[in-house]
Amino acid sequence: MPFLDHLEELRWRIAKASVVVILIGIVIWIFQEWIMENVFLSMSDPNFVTFKFLCVHFDMCVDKIPISMQSMTVSGQFSYSLLMSFMGGVIFGFPFIFYQLWGFVKPGLREGEKSTAAGLTFFVSLLFFLGIIFGYFIVAPLAIKFFGSYKISDDIENIFTINSYMSTIISTVFYCGLFFLLPVASYLFTKIGLITPQFLKKYRKHAIVTVLILSAVITPPDVISQIIVAIPIVILYEIGVLVSLRIYKKNFEQN
Repeated sequence: MPFLDHLEELRWRIAKASVVVILIGIVIWIFQEWIMENVFLSMSDPNFVTFKFLCVHFDMCVDKIPISMQSMTVSGQFSYSLLMSFMGGVIFGFPFIFYQLWGFVKPGLREGEKSTAAGLTFFVSLLFFLGIIFGYFIVAPLAIKFFGSYKISDDIENIFTINSYMSTIISTVFYCGLFFLLPVASYLFTKIGLITPQFLKKYRKHAIVTVLILSAVITPPDVISQIIVAIPIVILYEIGVLVSLRIYKKNFEQN
């Protein structure tokens, strides 16, 4: 197609994705109070499912997290209602969004590349939602527990703004979803020649150290919590190495 026709197709695909995000966002907006109380604020409750699981299986029981919440700007609660609705629309509409973007790119691939990438939307969506689940039930509650309980002095009270609290949870969960796409990124970057399995193996130790540092920062200061967060990410990195190795052998060594 001519260049302008490509732009027109991209515009319509973006419009379709935007409509889906808006429709999902409207549903979230309607149920915002229930979502705020049961999805976000419940994460600071010792009875949250993650804390109960750690208490029963690892004897790591959580006491009441000493935090309170406040909104310090006129539009604070309204703004974060909008953010919650928008991000919810993006997260739950992600499979359709990726399907539209992939549908725009796919016609430009060769037949062999199309067959290799068959089912990509399914696997990308699956990994993304696994990352969302991991972020929501593991990383975010541990981060809230650590920062909510941490005090320089008992005379200083932890009073979180809705901005800080919501940003921590939403960004953590969303970035975990993106991070779980590491095997897909390894596949694509190896496919176009930006990385090689040798590169990933060379910097494996650096990656593991970085993961451990990040795990230590966002989790309580105990080894079990750090391991719980670090192991899945390290496994994903190793899967990315294997994916890169397979693609590299198939596309480059045979040539």
